[in-house]
Amino acid sequence: MTVTSAGIAAAYDTAAIMGGIYGDGIIGHKAAFPREWAERMREDIDELFVEALARPGGAVGRGPKRYYVEIHPERMRGFVDLATHPWVVAVCTAVLGPDYKIVEIGFDVPGPGAVNQPWHRDFPSPPATLVGRRLNSLAFNLTGVDTTEDMGPFEIAPGTQWDLPEGFEHEMFPPKALYERYEARAQRKLPSLGDMSARSALTIHRGTANHSQKSRPVLVLGADSSDANNAERHDLQFTRAYYEALPDELKAHLTCRVVETLEPIVQGHSIEGLMMGEA
Repeated sequence: MTVTSAGIAAAYDTAAIMGGIYGDGIIGHKAAFPREWAERMREDIDELFVEALARPGGAVGRGPKRYYVEIHPERMRGFVDLATHPWVVAVCTAVLGPDYKIVEIGFDVPGPGAVNQPWHRDFPSPPATLVGRRLNSLAFNLTGVDTTEDMGPFEIAPGTQWDLPEGFEHEMFPPKALYERYEARAQRKLPSLGDMSARSALTIHRGTANHSQKSRPVLVLGADSSDANNAERHDLQFTRAYYEALPDELKAHLTCRVVETLEPIVQGHSIEGLMMGEA
C-alpha cells in the first residue's frame, strides 16, 4: 500500500502544527528517531565536515568557530528516512501545502570557542510573509549531540517571525535597540539525540557562546512552498542511479539537479553579518 502525504498528514493535528509554527515559530518532536539513527547521522556529519574543511569553499563561516556545510543527500545514510518521516511530511503539508519542495540539506557546526551570534533571521522576509502574512518555508533541525547549557544552545525569540524588518540591517539583523525584546522572550533549546524541531527561519534567533570543549553539530533540512524561491540559494544534487531508486512520493517533493557524478557544492547562502559574532 502506498502511503500518501495526505494520509500521513491526517495522522497529525494540523491545527496544532499551524498554531505552533504561526504562533511561537517553532515546534518539536521528541525522540523522532532512535538514538542509534542519530548516532549514525553524527558519524556522517563528522566525516563530511572533515572533507569540507579540506576543500576550498567547502565550509562557510557563520561566525567565529562556526561553520555551515551544504551536503549531497546521498552522502547521509538516513536521508530518505528523514525526508519521508511522517512528522516531516505532516508539518510540510500543513504549513507549506501539498506541493511543498525539499530544497536543502546541510549542517551547522558551532565549535568550542564559538561566541554569541547577533540576533537574526536567516534571510529577508518575503512578500508572502510581510504582505500576505503567510509562512512559505521551514527549517527542520536534528541535533548531533545531547545538548547541554555549556555547548552554546540555540536560542529563539518566539513569535518574532512576524516582526517587520524596520531598521534591520540587510532586512535580517535587528538593531541592538530591540535586543531587550528578544532577550525577554528568549527560549534556549536543549535537544537530545533523536529529537527533531521545525521552525520558521524568519523567527529571530541566535546561536549562543560554546563554553565547552565539544562541537554541537546540527543537521538542517530546508523546505519551501511552491511559490518560495529558497532553492536558488542551494544546490540539491542526486546521482541518476540514487535518484531513480528514491520513492516516487519523495521525488515529487524535491527541487534538485540529477547528475551523472556529484559535483562540489558552491555555497550560495553565506550570511555576512554573522562573521564577527555579536559586537
